[in-house]
Amino acid sequence: MAKPAVRRQTYHHGDLRAALIEAGLRLLADRAVDALSLREVARAVGVSATAVYRHFPDKDALLRTLAGEGLNRLARAQRAASDAAGGGSAGFAATGRAYVRFALANPALFRLIFASPCQDGVAGGAPEPEALALLRANAAASIGNDQDSDAARIASIRAWSLVHGLAMLMLDGQVPVDDALIEAVIDRGPRPMP
Repeated sequence: MAKPAVRRQTYHHGDLRAALIEAGLRLLADRAVDALSLREVARAVGVSATAVYRHFPDKDALLRTLAGEGLNRLARAQRAASDAAGGGSAGFAATGRAYVRFALANPALFRLIFASPCQDGVAGGAPEPEALALLRANAAASIGNDQDSDAARIASIRAWSLVHGLAMLMLDGQVPVDDALIEAVIDRGPRPMP
């Protein structure tokens, strides 16, 4: 009597690319960007290291994708904070506080997002990231100006500088991580220049 053929189980994942991105984001929660490897991401998903290369030709490609997803998550957190505050100047301030809190909750991902120049937020004709679009719209509304005006551009840079600077100071231990301090520093949106 012949032995029945043993069917070998192979690992199959419905959306390996998405699983790799999620694994990369989870791993960044525990380590710095430099400590992340493609092999480690593959291991976390349960696939061979070569399987990763079908979706990401190198570590830089994975990191760019992780940074993009991080920026999307930051935008969602900011949008939710703005909506919860009722929009307007209160919503704008809420987006700033959400920015700092996102940085503190996701330090490696936050650093990755801003590790390379964003060329005013848009590279190579790519659509403007939602976080940048929200910043520009809120800054323009806060000063009663058109989004494309120089005054709105300066207001958006001022607001971004404030929240990014506070986030970095807290991440680097230069300023204590203190929720009351975040509230006090980001009390409302940017003020027009005198």
